[in-house]
Amino acid sequence: MNKPYRQEQGYTLISLIFILGCVAAVVLLIFKIAPIYLDHSKVTNAFSALEGQGNLAELSESEIRSSLDKRFNMNYVSDLKAQEVKIIKQGSYVKVEADYEVVRPIVGNLSVLVEFDDVIEAGSE
Repeated sequence: MNKPYRQEQGYTLISLIFILGCVAAVVLLIFKIAPIYLDHSKVTNAFSALEGQGNLAELSESEIRSSLDKRFNMNYVSDLKAQEVKIIKQGSYVKVEADYEVVRPIVGNLSVLVEFDDVIEAGSE
């Protein structure tokens, strides 16, 4: 016996293709964006380690940059170079700032832009 059309249930081929397309788009975004945030976590870890040294205000700009460069190289940071970090030193006050953005292509001419701004300060002005 055939059931009436209104009682039939299930996915049609078109709805299944649409759902799989949406899932594929989300997975593509995750695969493109997740490495950016993983790289940024390495930058914040390097900044935290630099701040945790305790003698940040006593270091010169070149020593701070060298320490950051070593930490970036050790952790394979690719989105930021130590030379791009701004270091402001006035007496016993030090401000280390990384203000950068990362652009990654998604597909075709569609790209994603992620902006970061990390700051650590030590000493007194």
